[in-house]
Amino acid sequence: MRLDLRGIINEAGTAPFDFETDLSGMSFDSIAGFLSPLRASGRVTNSAGVLTLTGKASVSLLCVCDRCGAEFRSDREIELNAVLSGELQDRENPDIYPLEDGWADLDEIVFTAFVFSLESKTLCREGCLGVCPGCGKNLNDGPCACKPEADSRLAVLKQLLSE
Repeated sequence: MRLDLRGIINEAGTAPFDFETDLSGMSFDSIAGFLSPLRASGRVTNSAGVLTLTGKASVSLLCVCDRCGAEFRSDREIELNAVLSGELQDRENPDIYPLEDGWADLDEIVFTAFVFSLESKTLCREGCLGVCPGCGKNLNDGPCACKPEADSRLAVLKQLLSE
């Protein structure tokens, strides 16, 4: 979505926004699907000549646990904070977004905030036990029948006990 900010660029004021964007065409390793579109709302405020975007975005995801492989629902709420500028003096700052002829590309801002909010490791719950490396059973459902392997560093001691 493009937001027209020409009315507040040179004078104090606000421009509200509220929109949805479809992310179903995007692919992420830990996301099996999108259960809702990404919904964003907030406002752009001109305060002392600085255009500041603030708001929130929310989305419901079907995620895959990195430890056990189970799918689970995750409802996310993302804070939106950005500075908009007609002229970029600091091209290295990721929090400053350019305006194009007085218009802001809100899709880019919201999508970037969404990507930065993703965890590097997605877990179904804090204490996820994962899967057994021997049989592959989900250990969150209970223990498996595998016999625990002895520490290979203690194999020499086992030989002494068998003699």
